[in-house]
Amino acid sequence: MKTAWGVAAATSLGAVALICSGVASAGSAPNVVGQKFSDARSALANAGFKPLVSTTVGDQLQWPNCVVTNQVARTVSAPANSGGSSSSQVLLSLNCEAAFATPGSPGNSLGSPAGSQAYASASASAAAASASASAAAEAAAAADAGQVWEGQNSGR
Repeated sequence: MKTAWGVAAATSLGAVALICSGVASAGSAPNVVGQKFSDARSALANAGFKPLVSTTVGDQLQWPNCVVTNQVARTVSAPANSGGSSSSQVLLSLNCEAAFATPGSPGNSLGSPAGSQAYASASASAAAASASASAAAEAAAAADAGQVWEGQNSGR
């Protein structure tokens, strides 16, 4: 009875190793989760992998601007008797929703960590842009105040 269990366990472990070997043989792809698809595609191609989109969520963004949420590396064998070589691929899942939801536009909830962080970042960027524009307007006004325009203070 012990021999039967030992053989069954060895067979099971062998089967698991055989099944998982396809994923493991793909090599070590760079981790691109959290990056924009355009950046992820370049990083994977530079590392010798073929990036493929496996799933998408949302339709608010074009693919280059979508965020990679998951990746799975795999090796695809060449067809039998083709003389070709196997290829290393990375299947990518993309989130194409907006960084945060606004009225009429889906995205991450402001109550979620991702949504609140994206909103805070966008708000800070908008505030910085507004402050920069205000400073430029004040500088222009100050420069204008010191200038004498044609016709001003001129003798008639």
